[in-house]
Amino acid sequence: MSVGLHVELEEIDRKIILRLDGRLDAATTPVLERKIDSLIAENRNHLLLDFLHIDYLSSAGMRLLLSAAKKLKAKKGVLLIFSVSEDVMEIIKLAGFERILQIFESEQDALHYTPPE
Repeated sequence: MSVGLHVELEEIDRKIILRLDGRLDAATTPVLERKIDSLIAENRNHLLLDFLHIDYLSSAGMRLLLSAAKKLKAKKGVLLIFSVSEDVMEIIKLAGFERILQIFESEQDALHYTPPE
């Protein structure tokens, strides 16, 4: 794993999976924010974030997740997060964000989620 953040996009059934690798902190958050904002601008409003290889999440990263979830909700979209490590989940829970963000155990669970009408 390199220092920073690497993002790969994959599309499955009109859902965009962003496969993340690295750290989500103040230095790397703008990289992900630009990708998410450009997808939203293209009306790609069903985004899934693969956290399998995220080993650190800072407050800047959490603010981005919250902001992206709000932007997507306003466009009748959804931000789903899956495969979160115990360490990162602990950070999310300390902030109380597990009640705000939609977090799934696995990629399959996230792919099968249907947002309420």
